[in-house]
Amino acid sequence: MNHLTPAIVTQRAAQRLPRMALLLFCAAYVLPGLFGRDPWRSADVTAFGFMHSLTRGDTDLWHPVVGGVPPEVGLFPYWLGAGFIELFDGLLAPAPAARIPFALLLVAVLMLTWYTSYHLARSEAAQPVAFAFGGEAHPVDYARAIADGALLALVATLGLLQLGHETTPELLQLTGVALFTYGLAASHHRGIQARLAMLAALPLMAGSGAPSVAVVLGAVGLAICLRSEFEQTRRFTFWVGGSLLIAVLTATAFDAWLWRVSTPSIRQVTRLLAWFTWPAWPLVAWTLWRWRGHLLKRHIAVPLFTALPMVVACVLMNGSDRTLLLALPSMAVLAAFSLPTLRRGVASAVDWFSVFFFSICALALWVIYASMQLGVPAKPAANIQKLAPGFEPHFSLLALTAAALGTLAWVWLVRWRAGRNREALWRSLVLPASGVALCWLLLMTLGLPVLDYARSDRPLLEKLSRHLPPAACIAARDLPRHQIAGLEALGGYRVYEEGVAPATRCEFLLTQGRRARATPDGWHFVARERRPTDRSEFTYVYRRSPASR
Repeated sequence: MNHLTPAIVTQRAAQRLPRMALLLFCAAYVLPGLFGRDPWRSADVTAFGFMHSLTRGDTDLWHPVVGGVPPEVGLFPYWLGAGFIELFDGLLAPAPAARIPFALLLVAVLMLTWYTSYHLARSEAAQPVAFAFGGEAHPVDYARAIADGALLALVATLGLLQLGHETTPELLQLTGVALFTYGLAASHHRGIQARLAMLAALPLMAGSGAPSVAVVLGAVGLAICLRSEFEQTRRFTFWVGGSLLIAVLTATAFDAWLWRVSTPSIRQVTRLLAWFTWPAWPLVAWTLWRWRGHLLKRHIAVPLFTALPMVVACVLMNGSDRTLLLALPSMAVLAAFSLPTLRRGVASAVDWFSVFFFSICALALWVIYASMQLGVPAKPAANIQKLAPGFEPHFSLLALTAAALGTLAWVWLVRWRAGRNREALWRSLVLPASGVALCWLLLMTLGLPVLDYARSDRPLLEKLSRHLPPAACIAARDLPRHQIAGLEALGGYRVYEEGVAPATRCEFLLTQGRRARATPDGWHFVARERRPTDRSEFTYVYRRSPASR
């Protein structure tokens, strides 16, 4: 009932974030890192390896392989990346071409989170208190302000920063969760859009490696719809059930039913939850406390019971960050509903913490960049050479310009936030979200060369190429999957895990270990190489003995 709502919001506080500023902000978050780098270890380059195997024509659509071994998850992500590699063939290199659809998926997740919050905030139970003499927030303006806050809360979460910019199946799963939550939220307002979103959501998750989570979400959706007080939402049960049925059929067709349950470590899971979902989780806790009388209302129940299965699955999988990633959109929606009840002192504390923390991070990145380019101060550059021996910095005017503009925008935003707009509902999330976007921009401009050198397998491939002829056939023993994918997709070699039939005909053998190994029978030792940033793991190169060929 509306008179029990804890939200007290004036019309002035319900002002929305300027649309152009919001679009530029999202662009500054999504675009950095899209171009100018290799796929990174380990899941990123592994997924790219499967996409590459589809485009080189060695297999059909149903059998992408890395090292002769098929993937464990559904095929949708690899079809998507391979399709864009073919689409931009001759215009873009394969790696950035494969990233384009995943960047669009990240945009879709941000948009769906905004619209989910908007529709939930328009429900009657979520509306703020009506004042005796008027002046309370207009329902539409209030919903837009809440939606702006949800989008900012999602961008501010640390867990989305790296995983949201990879070409991995988890981004399709995240899109499926966002579609599912949007479908439930919009079922009372947007009939056709909500139905299409729901029909796509669960099959997308099932075909991307999360069929069990899709089934649990489907059950949650059925329960929410059946218990709804709105007839239109109860009729939406049919569409949830249809999506669940298609998801089960999709997972069965892909043979994607896998269980990865392991004994959880409470300490590890707690630590992951604390930093991965920051700063959303304190706001979520505050929402659940202040709105505790509304836990079964749509605006709380939909995001709460969508996020809970992901958190439980993360615990059962001993702190899987890629599973916890799927809870972030729903947690951002819950965090946004804390904003109407957040005290001014708390908001100010968040602002000051954000200003100091992200300003120090930005300053540190600029100092390191100046050291690499100018040699002043000298110590950061010396530390980088110690950690990444062989790295050669290079100058990019475009990167420097983007970093400078982003830093100036941060300075302006801090002054703007301190000087005015103290009443906007979303005010306490502007600086955390902008600080995360700034640090990501600086990392992907000023710090990208050294990051790419440290996290790509290309430096190791350049060393191995001294001992391996082009397009050599390589048998892999105890090599991680991501290194095999790098050898195939970035090095152009034909690699087969030991035990796969073609491996018996390969002239070269690669194995990895921390200690010197005895030369395998039938092979002779050629070389030992390691990644410049890895002190302990060595890759050993062997060539088949003439007598055993």
